[in-house]
Amino acid sequence: MRKAFIAGNWKMYKSIPEAVSLVQVIRAGVHTVQDVDIVVCPPFTALAAVNEALKDSNIDLGAQDMYSETEGAFTGEISPLMLKDVGCRYVILGHSERRQYFGETDGLVNKKLKTAIKFNLIPIVCIGETLAERDAGKAKEVVANQFEGSFQGLTAEEFERLIIAYEPVWAIGTGRTATPQQAQEMHGLIRSFLKDRLGDTVERVRILYGGSVKPENISELMAEPDVDGALVGGASIKGESFIQIVRGSLLEAKGSGKVSSS
Repeated sequence: MRKAFIAGNWKMYKSIPEAVSLVQVIRAGVHTVQDVDIVVCPPFTALAAVNEALKDSNIDLGAQDMYSETEGAFTGEISPLMLKDVGCRYVILGHSERRQYFGETDGLVNKKLKTAIKFNLIPIVCIGETLAERDAGKAKEVVANQFEGSFQGLTAEEFERLIIAYEPVWAIGTGRTATPQQAQEMHGLIRSFLKDRLGDTVERVRILYGGSVKPENISELMAEPDVDGALVGGASIKGESFIQIVRGSLLEAKGSGKVSSS
């Protein structure tokens, strides 16, 4: 029984005052929700202020990236200790935009992942294929290779301490969304990889869908057996949209038996 999980990736949006205002709206709209893990991931500059605004709430704080070292001469980078210092519990790693625009490899994602776990941050690790790779019939091969590279050398215990996000790159910021059937096909594939590593404990690992998630499609996505939540992009920087996604995931999760209806 996997608890629904909704994370908002704000990307490079929101000044500090705007971020605080947004999170106050979200906090007010989801304060009664108990059966969904809710995370917001503002830009680095707003982390401390948002953390203060989230105190005594049911929302956790996450970062959008981090470096694999704890300190050193790495100009412009942020360490896991710095993220812990401002109250982060989660960190997104290997997002397709990091891979595409900044040349991040599976090997670097793997190093970051192991460092995050070492310092008790919960990684949300992204994998997914481009449109060209899907059209070439290579979607499963690409995701399999990313899985092997990004999660190389992890123990079963470490797998249970992370979250995986399947994000078809062709559906990010494009308005296109994988159909529920396409999402389930890839989520089921990822869970089969996990089962090979974990056996029966595979059911403890949550797999999120990311790619133009919005209030109108969250319920049908969450109805699929291996879709445990969403990594939300554009809709997460609009308070009411994000609130509706959280509430939509809760209703569907309860209806499908993924969570108890306490």
